[in-house]
Amino acid sequence: MRLNPFAGAYLTDPAHVWRRLLDEPGRAHHDPDLGLWLITRYADVRRALSDTEDFCNALTLAPVYDVCPEAMEILARIDAPPTTAAADPPVHPRTRRALRETFANTTDRVERRYGPIVQRRVDELVSRLVARPGGPTDLVTAFTTELPLLVLLDILGVPAEDVGRVRAWADGQIALVWGCPDPAEQVRLARGLLEFWGYCQQLVRARLDGARRGEDYVSQLLAYRDGDDEVLTVAEAASIVFNLLVAGHETTAGLLAHALDRALSSPRRWRELGEDPGLIPAFLTETLRFAPAIDGWLRVTRRPVTLDGVTIPAGARCLLLIGAANRDPAVFERPEQFDPHRRDAEGHLSFGHGAHFCVGAALARLEARMALTRLAQAIPDLRLADGHRRSYKANVAFRAHLGLPVVIGATVPPGGAAALAG
Repeated sequence: MRLNPFAGAYLTDPAHVWRRLLDEPGRAHHDPDLGLWLITRYADVRRALSDTEDFCNALTLAPVYDVCPEAMEILARIDAPPTTAAADPPVHPRTRRALRETFANTTDRVERRYGPIVQRRVDELVSRLVARPGGPTDLVTAFTTELPLLVLLDILGVPAEDVGRVRAWADGQIALVWGCPDPAEQVRLARGLLEFWGYCQQLVRARLDGARRGEDYVSQLLAYRDGDDEVLTVAEAASIVFNLLVAGHETTAGLLAHALDRALSSPRRWRELGEDPGLIPAFLTETLRFAPAIDGWLRVTRRPVTLDGVTIPAGARCLLLIGAANRDPAVFERPEQFDPHRRDAEGHLSFGHGAHFCVGAALARLEARMALTRLAQAIPDLRLADGHRRSYKANVAFRAHLGLPVVIGATVPPGGAAALAG
């Protein structure tokens, strides 16, 4: 069984590939080109995400290809300790506790702590779009990648002038780890990643020195640490920031782009969302199932694992195809149909499962809900540009749109949108 995530159908219609894999007999297949075991069935993906006895996270953030020696030498200088995605017990329970205590991760806490930040940024970006009536715009560059990044940097207290650098570094890490860059590009991206790690260390040091201690997340993380390395080391605090600055916005950007793509593909659906924002939460849940922002994730077997008579050896890297699992007909009725009214969408695995369930899930939902509500009411005549065809960046994990070209039609002034919301 072979999967090419960097070319062909996977860059335009990954669901076609997922269907083919799900139709194959057996529940685990080895791909000799990728050097990965492919796991597609819902029950098996769910188990691998949560079973720390059989599967570990040690190589989750290691590139999926053989890195050239020069790039490897640079990467070896990044001494960030594992704290989030790549951490296992006993480290992960301790660092996860630090995240739960300091980063709002429930619906109520997120609304209270981050709601005003999200609303301000949504209003700011929508106002820019409203100011361009009739003109063509790419929602990926003008909205979906901007909003989550600006919100996260506000939360972390990152200076506004650093937005461009952080965006480039985060994009580079995703391309380096889960893409397929040539050796020269590997070296360039590795240098950027080393700079990124140094930047995060500097951000933490500035708060430790007292120069910029305040109400931002980095300050709160250090206050939780309270000088105790048994609770959290300084390097671990920097590593948490390092990981949040990538995962904290790239996944939400993907959710926003997929949701807008689904909504704008049907003018009737777009009008309905504008007229009744109460439909948006269920619409987003179905978007998460149907088109996850992360549709593949990595695990390593701790010991031999047998799935349906096929034994995966110990120490094998496995690609958990979340996108395929979310289309498993054993779990979801009519899985190939996008249906915001379905009753089984909540079972999706797009935020993970178990101890590594996405700590930013509630924030991602809040951002997407506020963004769609404001956009649908402010620009009821927003529509996809004629001739648009979906295409995605070449990546084994992050399903990111290359672009989402739209035409901005009739708009509603701010007062009108507020009246509609009321």
